[in-house]
Amino acid sequence: MDHTRTPLFSALREHAAQNPVQFHIPGHKKGQGSDPEFRAFIGDNALSIDLINIAPLDDLHQPTGVIEEAQKLAADAFGADYTLFSVQGTSGAIITMIMSVCSPGDKIIVPRNVHKSIMSAIIFAGARPVFISPARDANLGIDHGITTRSVKRALEKHPDAKAVLVINPTYFGICANLKEIVDLVHSYDIPVLVDEAHGVLIHFHEDLPMSAMQAGADMAATSVHKLGGSMTQSSVLNVRKGRVNQHRVQTIISMLTTTSTSYILLASLDTSRRHLALNGHAIASNAIELAETARAQINEIPGLYSPGKEILGGEATFDLDPTKVIVHVRHLGITGYECENWLRDNYNLEVELSDMYNILALVTPGDTQDSVNTLVTALRAMADAHNGRNEIQELVVKIPEIPQLSLTPRDAFYGDTEVVPFKESAGRIIAEFIYVYPPGIPILLPGEVISQENIDYIVDHVEVGLPVKGPEDRSIQFVKVIVEEEAIF
Repeated sequence: MDHTRTPLFSALREHAAQNPVQFHIPGHKKGQGSDPEFRAFIGDNALSIDLINIAPLDDLHQPTGVIEEAQKLAADAFGADYTLFSVQGTSGAIITMIMSVCSPGDKIIVPRNVHKSIMSAIIFAGARPVFISPARDANLGIDHGITTRSVKRALEKHPDAKAVLVINPTYFGICANLKEIVDLVHSYDIPVLVDEAHGVLIHFHEDLPMSAMQAGADMAATSVHKLGGSMTQSSVLNVRKGRVNQHRVQTIISMLTTTSTSYILLASLDTSRRHLALNGHAIASNAIELAETARAQINEIPGLYSPGKEILGGEATFDLDPTKVIVHVRHLGITGYECENWLRDNYNLEVELSDMYNILALVTPGDTQDSVNTLVTALRAMADAHNGRNEIQELVVKIPEIPQLSLTPRDAFYGDTEVVPFKESAGRIIAEFIYVYPPGIPILLPGEVISQENIDYIVDHVEVGLPVKGPEDRSIQFVKVIVEEEAIF
């Protein structure tokens, strides 16, 4: 295929150049109806291609023209049989994957450390999750992926599962042996779905981990916007024919997608595909080199540690993406949260995430030696400001056992509920989510039975000021639970 072509973006430019008189939405009509300050800042070029699905520009919901051509080019670039564009982000693509293969009551095997979109999809589908605990890193205090052995045990207990979902790579860039897992799951004739939100570059360089399509997975939701240059909220869903029905996948993603699709986002996917297909190897090589340089320099700073390939060798640490620069800060006697705030306040520098013991910096094709130098300089100054001045905290990575699931998440989420004091909720069935960081795994999900161990773990984290996410009551004084019926005598 000719990857120099951008059928959708070219059609948009040609249409805008004709300067048609518009009597259709959007109402700003090439920016003339926009707020003047916003128009001046955004620019007329962008506003001129903020269009809708008129005939010359095809329709994302049933593409037969330039969008179809653009998606075929993307499928070729990503090694898929079919690629669907998503303007609902990777979350929309993930929900599509799960709803395409799961019906009410169906089992799906998933890691416990899943993105919230996966649990949203399970609620929407009425599926029943079978959780696998991820491997935990006792040195870094983070979670890795799931192992082949744990997948095998889950399949032996639940051979009737409709799908297995794998995160590859993890947020921190760590990968299990995806090919081995895919081959195992396929031996049961079950499809493999991959959350590839943080792996768009891995398609284009041999020194990066294997992609989902290379491993033979059936579907993968891939964030082009996170690392591949497209605009925020634009992603792709890559599909392999055989175990999934691509027509149903198209139907589901259409049901979940706005009918007012953003052509600016779609055009950014089209052009990013071109850039990655033509230059992906070179830009990935540069990002890898910059990241490895940063890692080596960070590891010379007293009190800091940036892990690399030396952590590989286990089932859950089969490979890593070196462009994800983890910085372990515990030996400075500060938390990752404090590190993030210090870098923001003192160097106007923003990192991707922080947790109790680490920060994560993403090195992408958008970086230069100057930006990496700024990161290293800031970290060196931060270490100088804290080294030897604080007591080093012991690394503790513990989490309660996965609770018993008494109701499907959908039944619990939509069930009759009442609000009770959280500290008195042991034995009740929760109807909302509770996540605690670290280590970032959901502690309680709708339909699970609250244990006293859960309560103690969450209260301990709240009392030391760590963020708790999910419940409507952010203070965690109260929690929504399923109403218990009174016995009738």
